[in-house]
Amino acid sequence: MKKDKLLTSLGILGLSAVALAACGKGSTNNDETKSVAKFPMATPQKDVKQGGTVKIAVETDTPFAGVFSPELSSEDMDSQVGAPGQEALFDSDDQYKINNKGPATFKLDSKSKTITVEIKKGVKWSDGKQVVAKDYEFAYEILANKDTMCPRYSSQFEILKGLKEYHEGKAKTISGIELPDGENGRKVVLHFSKLNPSMSNAGNRFMWASAEPYHYLKDVPLTKLKSSDKVRKEPLFFGAFKVEKVVRGQSVTWVPNTYYWRGKTKLDKIVISVVSPNSASQAIKSHKFDVARVINTQWDQVKGTKSVNFIAQIPLSYHYLAFKVGKWDKAQSKNVENPNAKMNNQKLRQAIGYAMNVNEVDKRYTSSLSFRVPTLVPSQFGDFFDKNAKGYTYNLKKANELLDKAGYKKKGKWRVQPNGKPLTINLAAMSGDSTQEPIIQNYLQQWHKVGLNVKLATGRLIEHNSFYDKVQNDDKGIDMFIAGWSMPSEPSPHTYYSESAPFNMARFVTTKNNKLLDEMNSQKAFDHKYRVEKFHEWQEYMNEQAYVIPLDNSYQITAVNKKLTGLSMKPSENNNQQPLWYKVGYAK
Repeated sequence: MKKDKLLTSLGILGLSAVALAACGKGSTNNDETKSVAKFPMATPQKDVKQGGTVKIAVETDTPFAGVFSPELSSEDMDSQVGAPGQEALFDSDDQYKINNKGPATFKLDSKSKTITVEIKKGVKWSDGKQVVAKDYEFAYEILANKDTMCPRYSSQFEILKGLKEYHEGKAKTISGIELPDGENGRKVVLHFSKLNPSMSNAGNRFMWASAEPYHYLKDVPLTKLKSSDKVRKEPLFFGAFKVEKVVRGQSVTWVPNTYYWRGKTKLDKIVISVVSPNSASQAIKSHKFDVARVINTQWDQVKGTKSVNFIAQIPLSYHYLAFKVGKWDKAQSKNVENPNAKMNNQKLRQAIGYAMNVNEVDKRYTSSLSFRVPTLVPSQFGDFFDKNAKGYTYNLKKANELLDKAGYKKKGKWRVQPNGKPLTINLAAMSGDSTQEPIIQNYLQQWHKVGLNVKLATGRLIEHNSFYDKVQNDDKGIDMFIAGWSMPSEPSPHTYYSESAPFNMARFVTTKNNKLLDEMNSQKAFDHKYRVEKFHEWQEYMNEQAYVIPLDNSYQITAVNKKLTGLSMKPSENNNQQPLWYKVGYAK
């Protein structure tokens, strides 16, 4: 199960496996081009020989954090560098439904409101120990214990009985987790206060789908777990490969996990290394790496490269512009909106959205491999996506009208606040490849055209890690920011935009938003038609309120050494929305 991840920059998206065409009854957004349709989603199937090393590039201009724990990491780069070893408990079919072919089986009982998870015999940690029931319970404890300060915890998980009490420190154990065969058994029964239709999806945000090696980590205090060597330098996995060496922030070398439950790996070694986005195209052309993502702004430079297969997908991702209207209250573990915040004016936010020329930017800088998205629900989610949504198309006239109507009058070059005070808006945006600066400068100029004095927070683009540190901690010098999500394979937006979600970094809270989020995940939502209606209603509401404005998504193209086979981006051939690396090898 792929967890929600923070994206790195406008030009680089997280790897997540999803079909190029929309699932279900929906259709893709009209702004999506068809230029990627000629690319397959997998390398050609050939007979595989044993042995060999694969070198993989991770394009980033900053070091990766290297937190090898799904509960404690919040960044997509950690998912990328951890992919050879980090598997979730469940596999899925191509529609993201759990299919029981993964490390554990899943059985939902609507009458008893339980889900039974049974870890398969032979699923072993890379030290040879069987993955047991306590390992699954321990992952929940890491997720919910306040000492870990886990960024993924939200009230959405509290439908598991006793989880809220454990999170608040009122209970030492989670009452809703039953281990019928004891801690060293393989069966876990989860007791819920209610079930919802999301729970059959790999990637749902109502039950956790990872395990942690309790026997290995139990002696590490939870307050020190995230920084411990057992998480960062010498982690255990039950996936196809295990860590041989970590060069902090720069590279990870993987060798086969000889205890891997699916079978023997084909490769002898995988080396994942950081490469600067500005050097990515040259690295592909010079065949420095066997697997490297194409940065869309560099497509024209690499598309003629020989001895390379290009495979592609539309990831479950999008970039957005968000407005700071509140803060995170640590004591109450919830977002608190400030009605007097500078950006808490609906028409101001809408005007800023209409002033952005997203289509023009994507066409110019990415050969149309990026495309504007009209809502905060990706089109890959089929009929949950509102195909009638328009979003924020470029319209300077409308932007000016909205600002005039809201009382943001011009005083010289710049508009002032309705109370007559000067208005300066500080935008936070991440550094990236060489096109990132001109793209952001373009948006600044667009806002200047309508009289808004928008400046870069800190005076420059912000390094990735520093950016999220500032945004997550509600830095007072940030009024709005451009960021992105790499999403799980379930459409519910609760994790990103609810009152209890730390990832709701705009910090907006409304009664209607809470109501709609609850309704789309309620018992009544087992009626598919009802749930679709609530998703559409929520998308319309969010576009209208404009606390978070959807910007664009990008086709993700990967350059793969022609000699490699077995690499696929299909959901049914992935786990944790990452390729099953035990299948990958060199062709005979």
